[in-house]
Amino acid sequence: MSHGIHTRRQLLRVGGGLSILGAAAPFAAQLAAAGAAVSQSAPDYKALVCVFLFGGNDANNMVLATDQDSWGRYFATRNTGADPIALMPAGMAPTPIGATNTLTGRVSAAARPEAWGGVLPIVPRTIQAIPAGTNASTRTFGLHPFMGPVKTLFDAGRLAVVANIGTLVRPVTRAQYEARSVTLPTNLFSHNDQQSTWQAGRTEGAQLGWGGAFSDLLTGTNGTNAVFTAVSTAGNAVFLSGNDVVQYQMSTGAQPAIVINGQSGTSLFGSSVAPGRVREMIRDTSAASLFAADYATTTDRSIGAATSLNSTFTTPAVTGVLAAPAYRNPISGATETNSLAVQLQTVARMIAAAPTLGVKRQVFFVSLGGWDSHDVQNTAQPNNLSKVASALSYFDEALGNIGGVNMRESVTTFTASDFSRTFTTNGDGTDHAWGGHHLVMGGAVRGGDIYGQFPTVGMDQGTAFRNPDMTSSYLIPTTSVDQYAATFGRWMGVSETNLDLIFPNLRNMVTRGLGFL
Repeated sequence: MSHGIHTRRQLLRVGGGLSILGAAAPFAAQLAAAGAAVSQSAPDYKALVCVFLFGGNDANNMVLATDQDSWGRYFATRNTGADPIALMPAGMAPTPIGATNTLTGRVSAAARPEAWGGVLPIVPRTIQAIPAGTNASTRTFGLHPFMGPVKTLFDAGRLAVVANIGTLVRPVTRAQYEARSVTLPTNLFSHNDQQSTWQAGRTEGAQLGWGGAFSDLLTGTNGTNAVFTAVSTAGNAVFLSGNDVVQYQMSTGAQPAIVINGQSGTSLFGSSVAPGRVREMIRDTSAASLFAADYATTTDRSIGAATSLNSTFTTPAVTGVLAAPAYRNPISGATETNSLAVQLQTVARMIAAAPTLGVKRQVFFVSLGGWDSHDVQNTAQPNNLSKVASALSYFDEALGNIGGVNMRESVTTFTASDFSRTFTTNGDGTDHAWGGHHLVMGGAVRGGDIYGQFPTVGMDQGTAFRNPDMTSSYLIPTTSVDQYAATFGRWMGVSETNLDLIFPNLRNMVTRGLGFL
């Protein structure tokens, strides 16, 4: 490949939602060769759905340790500041708005935890080990009060919690972190860099995401419609950028594929022959530059894919997909759009279309923003957590009947985020931190359990208590993103050899998988 061709292809791929691997291209070629054998032997359907929470979700208020020892440290730390963010203990009823809460002495209001009731108890099927520094004989756990639908899924065994995940190069202790004696991820606490590291293993500017790498291996099973292997409803995502795969970016409208010059129809400007003429002009590169040739190829492929998809979306299997329900903001009481549920509805419709399209392996990317809660956390995060819980519950129900088939076993959905937030409050919010907890949902998930080590919580208290799992005011991850991601890759059929190529830091970890699938 000449330098000029490399440059124009790179430009086209960046502009069109594609990516190339650059210097690591030989590695991608190895993946593609190995992937052909994997994909050809896969007769069934599987999909992986990444739900990215942009901005950094405060996982400390999403999943909580509620044993007396842990809760005491949690409440003492977070029940402070101008607008405390400490949730109420399990079993406490909501305090009517305008009344005084007996525990905090504060007047209840819609955007105060006193009005929401206590955290929702969950009982893991496996007894969690007691980490150093936690003085409890048995640990108990709970979810945010507005995550009732997630509790229902957890109790039903179709959702699991994975504890204290973060970007890691290798395992690190508090002492090693504070001494900087081991290699650490680059640019911790930076939104852009940690979003990229979660999705692609490298800081901002990465060109290959692990969802894209999986897709490179899986496209062979999707025949002539390989373009639908990697699909985003949230714009261009580095997570889906592969060496060969082209991520397909969709709208969430009734007709999801927007094409150029009405090419999905049979008429243009009142003429039945005009659509064909326009397409011929696009394809005609006889006097055009190499750049124009690539542009024509990309545009023609887009027109063909859009035409096929728009046609498929009119079939009964797709139109019969359960619609996303109306959503009410639990803080304001207003009805508003749950954009995450709407995106997952589009994903469900794509899954319903898969048999018609001949697609057997897919990786999806959806997202929800608004998690950077430096202030007014009591207004913003509860509504976002409620949206996630509602959207996951809706998606689970929709998957239960896709064209008369229960597709839950075939679809695994997981959350990801830049990082979690500080365990301390800054008065009415939290700041950038590191390790956090995440959710995994699906019929193939060994749900109703917590995976990984749920950490000791609480700030240092002089010589009386020194938290081994926390430095400053943030958790040091005990599970790496690579372990989390490799567990999904293994389920999708990626070989151990290719997992090592996609996640070179996986070799540094004590265990290669987390066992939740």
